[in-house]
Amino acid sequence: MKKRAAISVQPSYISLCMGLKNNIQGKRSLLMISSITLGIFLLARCVDKDNHAAQTARPPGFTAFAGSASCTGCHKNAYEKHLHSAHYLTSGIASEKNIKGSFESGRNSFDFSNGTVVAMEKNTDGKYYQVAYVNGVEKKRRRFDIVIGSATKGQSYLSWVNDRLVQLPITYFTANDQWCNSPGYPYQPAFNRPITSRCMECHTTFSQVVSTPDAKGESFDANKMIYGISCEKCHGPAAEHVAFQTKHPEAKEARFIINPAKFNRRQLLDLCALCHGGRLQKTQPSFSFTAGDSLARYFTWDTSGMQTLSGIDVHGNQYGLLKQSKCFTMSNTLTCNTCHDAHANEKGQTVVFSQRCMSCHSTVHEHFSKINHQVVTGIKQDCISCHMPKQTSRSIAVLLEGATTPTAIKMHTHFITVYPEETNHFKKL
Repeated sequence: MKKRAAISVQPSYISLCMGLKNNIQGKRSLLMISSITLGIFLLARCVDKDNHAAQTARPPGFTAFAGSASCTGCHKNAYEKHLHSAHYLTSGIASEKNIKGSFESGRNSFDFSNGTVVAMEKNTDGKYYQVAYVNGVEKKRRRFDIVIGSATKGQSYLSWVNDRLVQLPITYFTANDQWCNSPGYPYQPAFNRPITSRCMECHTTFSQVVSTPDAKGESFDANKMIYGISCEKCHGPAAEHVAFQTKHPEAKEARFIINPAKFNRRQLLDLCALCHGGRLQKTQPSFSFTAGDSLARYFTWDTSGMQTLSGIDVHGNQYGLLKQSKCFTMSNTLTCNTCHDAHANEKGQTVVFSQRCMSCHSTVHEHFSKINHQVVTGIKQDCISCHMPKQTSRSIAVLLEGATTPTAIKMHTHFITVYPEETNHFKKL
């Protein structure tokens, strides 16, 4: 048998091959390490960027706003309707026109029944004051500076103490047309309840905050406030929009403005929940949230006491009640705007609201064949009284003069369901 020639491999060649192999493996290892390092670096940058953004979120400046009067040139009808809405009237400069309580003698005071009286007085300077007297001796006076509330239910009043705001001790209660102790106040006049930027976030379109909060509250710039919940609360700061449209009147597409009509369901709900979503704990400075943003980026929900439906109050958490309703859970599109016209004052227009109910609940639906709907006269004109009756608020109650227990306001619940007691009431009518 013929022997095969032995292949001679030089040691230098083997060393070269091994070196190349090791070099390739080394490069792979180096590449892998580099990739991991780069990934960690980029991830860290992302996390740091998110944290940095969360820490440095800033509300828009006062100059970013145009003021709702600037909207009249193009949106006159919407603007004029909105002037009469509870949103627009939720705050304003205190004046004879805006303050709803009486300053007439005999109707202009609240007696605490212990020798202490707070009188509502017009001073010689033409300004209005709440003045505390003890046994006829003046002890304290504070000026009415800002009206809070449209007077649908009542009004409270704020006063400037240097650059800070305090709530005055006496409130106007519409249902009884009289002055009363402000909600949550002790049965004695107190002039030192601080007002925070979170209060102002839901009662003004914008308030310029000039300090961080402390035990005395926060400081504001009185000259940089936009009172009421007006156009720019839902459409965003509009100075740039107004400037552009004024310069380019021929432009067909609106620029530099937010249009909630283009929002998805979550965006629409978040916009309303900013002030109608219950107890929100802010994680960003007040006024940072802009229409169209995610509310979760700026707030966390305080759900303590709201584990059950009975824990959700009819005042201030309409969203919390609505989202528990079958009307909401069985729909993919229902929002606050389904039933409410944000531009208008629709208070008391039961037929209008009922027509909106009927747009989903046709009379041919099986529910309308039930005896309850047959015996109630005008069923299509008043869905609200049976399915969204007025209920007592636990969070807003006032102490009327001479009373020993507070009187709570009543509001329509936004938990839409069948209320047997209301049905029985209507059967008797």
